Amino acid sequence: MTLRTTVTTARVALVGLAAAAMAATALTVPAQAAPDPGPDTTAGATQDTSAGAAADRASGRAGHGATRRAMDAEVEAGIPGITAQARDARGVWKAASGVGDLTTGAPRGTDDRFRIGSITKTFVATVLLQMETEGRLRLDDTVEHHLPGLVRGNGNDGSKITVRRLLNHTSGLFDYLADEEYLTTYMLGNGYLAHRYDTLPPAQHVKVALSHPPLFSPGARFSYSNTNYVLAALIIEKAGGRTYEAEVRDRIIRPLGLKATTNPGNSIRIPRPSSRAYSKLFEQDPDRIDDVTEMNGSQGWGDGDIISTTGDLNRFYRALMRGELLPPRQLAAMKTTVEIPERPGTAYGLGITRMRTSCGTTLWGHGGGMVGSTSLAVTTEDGGHQLAYNRNGDWSTTVAPDAVMEAEYCPAAPAAPTPAPDAADAPAVSP
Repeated sequence: MTLRTTVTTARVALVGLAAAAMAATALTVPAQAAPDPGPDTTAGATQDTSAGAAADRASGRAGHGATRRAMDAEVEAGIPGITAQARDARGVWKAASGVGDLTTGAPRGTDDRFRIGSITKTFVATVLLQMETEGRLRLDDTVEHHLPGLVRGNGNDGSKITVRRLLNHTSGLFDYLADEEYLTTYMLGNGYLAHRYDTLPPAQHVKVALSHPPLFSPGARFSYSNTNYVLAALIIEKAGGRTYEAEVRDRIIRPLGLKATTNPGNSIRIPRPSSRAYSKLFEQDPDRIDDVTEMNGSQGWGDGDIISTTGDLNRFYRALMRGELLPPRQLAAMKTTVEIPERPGTAYGLGITRMRTSCGTTLWGHGGGMVGSTSLAVTTEDGGHQLAYNRNGDWSTTVAPDAVMEAEYCPAAPAAPTPAPDAADAPAVSP
């Protein structure tokens, strides 16, 4: 493997729309557990604004102290800032650590909006499963049935790919983000800076993907591909007769009251309150950090365009797991998984990932990466305990990528050393 290939592979894994779902669950190193020392007054420490934190300190309970310390560790390791919210039987807890603006030093906000990247995929899958309940489509319909003539050429055949295979990433379709020309034009270095405001229609992403032969025969195995969810959103539009954005808004955002959740369309900005987003775009200058907050929202679309908050994401996954969005049959289909051989203990359903913590807790959710932003949102299967967080930097650090999740769900786990991620071991375009 050449240095160029190694760096490119790592870069795609870290900042592609697919990045964080695997990156955030790649390691299951237990978080350190120690008595909660209370609020830290040192620079960069978490700003915990919840009533629950005050109650924890007053009663001597550990509360979310391990989670706060894991967040601070991310900042100490070089991420500008991180914002998180947890929701369980005791109520809602939220905190932020580090800065939201490297220029002004303004802190990260607990209610920040951010680009959620591939967490968008759970929204898309939910809409398609709702459409199945209405008889508008079937999971075993082919892509050719809904989008005739679109997926053809170079050995690609839409008549052999079903909606289900799009949603669980067993289609075999090439991921357009793995195309080197696309990567260097829209996600790296001067290419990104020159093209960040370009409008990219979904057809362009599909065209890039179909310029490559399939990776394998449909249904043969799992391989994460953002192309699948571009096609899934196009099927939503064909089956519903309306835009993908309108279907997500009317079926999920409005019914759940997700007031901070939007599809950006061609907008380049993130609504306020929000922090700046930062990226290391230049592999030859690894210490350079660029402000990448502004970019055209169409460069994500159905595979990763939504903007939201930790609170809205927790509300969404809570409602999903509690059957408020899907009837039992469709929810069971969503949770029918295929194994991910490269990630033991992790499996992928229909737009959702099943993962297991070091202390044995099963979680469902998704990660998401966008240039300048990496996020994770997870919930217990009963919908009783959610966690969502966002980092406003897209690079890896010496902290285990799932440390915040581990700290929240396994706060009493014994301490263990945290190995530094190896770029050569980063997953190539995986969720």
